[in-house]
Amino acid sequence: MAKVKLSVFDRLRLGARLNRKERRDVEQRLSAADPGLEIVNRDAAGIDVGNESHFVAVPRGRDAQPVREFGSWTAALVEIAQWLTRCGIRTVVMQSTGVYWIAVRDVLQKHGLEVNLVDARGTKNVPGRKSDVQECQWLMRLHTYGLLRACFLPAPEIHGIRTVWRLRDQHIKDAGRCIQHMQKSLIAMNVQLHNALSDIGGTSGQAIIRALLAGQRDPKTLAALRDRRCMASEEEIVHSLQGVWKPDVLFELQQAVDAYDFYRQQMAKCDEQLKQHMALLPARRVETLVSSAEPSPTDMSKKSRSRKPQGNEPAFDLGAELERILSVNATTIDGINVMTVQTVLAEVGPDLSAWKTEAHWSSWLNLAPKRDVSGGRVIRHVREHRTNRVGNAFRMAAQALLRSHSYLGARCRYLRAKLGGQKAVKAMARVLACLYYRLVTKGQRWVDQGIEEFNRRSEQRELVLLQRKAHKHGMQLVPTA
Repeated sequence: MAKVKLSVFDRLRLGARLNRKERRDVEQRLSAADPGLEIVNRDAAGIDVGNESHFVAVPRGRDAQPVREFGSWTAALVEIAQWLTRCGIRTVVMQSTGVYWIAVRDVLQKHGLEVNLVDARGTKNVPGRKSDVQECQWLMRLHTYGLLRACFLPAPEIHGIRTVWRLRDQHIKDAGRCIQHMQKSLIAMNVQLHNALSDIGGTSGQAIIRALLAGQRDPKTLAALRDRRCMASEEEIVHSLQGVWKPDVLFELQQAVDAYDFYRQQMAKCDEQLKQHMALLPARRVETLVSSAEPSPTDMSKKSRSRKPQGNEPAFDLGAELERILSVNATTIDGINVMTVQTVLAEVGPDLSAWKTEAHWSSWLNLAPKRDVSGGRVIRHVREHRTNRVGNAFRMAAQALLRSHSYLGARCRYLRAKLGGQKAVKAMARVLACLYYRLVTKGQRWVDQGIEEFNRRSEQRELVLLQRKAHKHGMQLVPTA
């Protein structure tokens, strides 16, 4: 008679135990010699998170079966919390596996357990066979001796803002793909509108495309719809609108426009939710350190002009809301706009006390160099391939400084000529991140001193270097008349 394979739900509901091999692995692991390390977390448990089930390990002697398998449904998660409480567990560690850990964390925290989320790259086991039972025990053992670093998790009141902001960012990307689809359809009909207009998603481009879909084919009538601020002339637009009209491609263009409108509507709904979530955040109080230098005219004009939503910015006054929450205006730093500040707020919140220094902050953002040092010598530079949304936001802000007529813009161009484009962007992103850290934590206001000040300091550094070289060779620099 063929053996019937039970589902995970039936197997756990019927109380199936571990098989012989898994029991042997558990016994070998538990009977291992004491490594002789100091116990930091005595009441610790490890959880190997999965899709269908979770494996939980507690220290030996807490239960007759120190390793158990539970399901992933809510009742099973409550059972995990109750079992850990009966075993005297106070702290739990688990890996950040996809999104499966979120429900586990929520249930365990409601039952008063301390949950530590760790990166899987920092919990790699020793070479050998790997199983779910061994993994949860290995996590428990590492956490017992304090060998794991918990990942940063924002405050609960930031979770709603982060969810809505990430969803809105996805809608922006989807709308951008719709614009590319429109351009592809126009090119298929030899309508070279993208060569006349820099952005067919702007006012002029959308007006012309929608009139074209409404049945208008006269190039002069379509060109007359251009916005008065458009740099392209009507004659140039008329030449670009002479194409071959195809019914199937026009249908494709209509589909792209409808999808674009849908994503714009979704963005508007996200703006409403975002405004409600941000209104619940209290205003911070930071004692601003007033600089002795006077603000530059550029800084004063940046504060005086009224802020209107531009591009993909939310419909409400996001800058004023951010200034209320942070108690400082972070957009005074050149290259940083309200979208950058909102991304940082949505990912880490207004409180940066989790990072004690600027070096810790920039290292967490993956903007600091990683080096392997042995014997006082640098062996290699390690490049970590991990995504950090806040770090990427500062990188985007650094790229905007290439054409900025400011102190930071001059410094960015100097680093680009010295280090190259990619390294210069990372270096300037770290500078912006440190300036943001000082502004939010200490209230230090950034005052742009202009390109002339950077050139003066650069010349002074070159002069000091030349004097040092001359002194080394027994010479002396003499200024010319």
